[in-house]
Amino acid sequence: MGTPVRVRILGVGMGPQHVTPEVADALRTVDYVLAAEKSDDDRLLAVRRQILQAHPGRNGPAELVQLPDPRRDRSAGLTTAGYESAVSDWHDARAAQYADVLADRGGTAAFLVWGDPSLYDSTIRIVDKVRTLLAPRSVDLDYDVLAGISAPQLLAARHRIVLHDVGKPVHVTTGRRLQGAVAAGQDNIVAMLNPPPERIDFSGLQDWTIWWGANLGAAGERLLSGRLGDTLPAIAQARADAQARDGWVMDVFLVRANR
Repeated sequence: MGTPVRVRILGVGMGPQHVTPEVADALRTVDYVLAAEKSDDDRLLAVRRQILQAHPGRNGPAELVQLPDPRRDRSAGLTTAGYESAVSDWHDARAAQYADVLADRGGTAAFLVWGDPSLYDSTIRIVDKVRTLLAPRSVDLDYDVLAGISAPQLLAARHRIVLHDVGKPVHVTTGRRLQGAVAAGQDNIVAMLNPPPERIDFSGLQDWTIWWGANLGAAGERLLSGRLGDTLPAIAQARADAQARDGWVMDVFLVRANR
């Protein structure tokens, strides 16, 4: 038997107000939280600290262990294959960092996942890579996953809509793959992990309806909806305003063909 290490992957929505009682209970069991520091002024680290302060353990808030985020190729002109390769290399580098910390510290660690771990987040995949890296080092890693409030849930609630028509599907993808979804016949699409709107191909969708939101649940939340062609300029400005105010921006939208 190797040295046991436990990891808890916890969905935290967009901050302390979205932490479920189940996740709050889990936070009381962890020794430390691992987080990638994306810049010298990574304001999302401050939100993580707020979560830990709001839900302390027996000996106070869990320690936040910050690791510099490995560089990733974010070139705007990447092909789909190039993008997937860049993300895979980035995940490998993150896993190697986390494996070193977990092997050294042991105990129970946690990752705080924005939204829900099941939707466009790779923490589960990275922890699986960490487990593989730790096995030859005689470290037995076990982990569990607890759900959080997702961005599509918040988008629907804020706009007071249902994400699909009666008995109809909703397709969830990324802004990069929007036109591929349309070409495949999808006409009710939620897009996440979006670049600025000028880098998304909205060709042929000007008469569709869009429901858009950025930094949902945070103090600088932005919401817009309407005919897509009319609303895009306002979305670009609102997205820039959210970035300037909060230092980060996460946006999600639903686009639907008018039937």
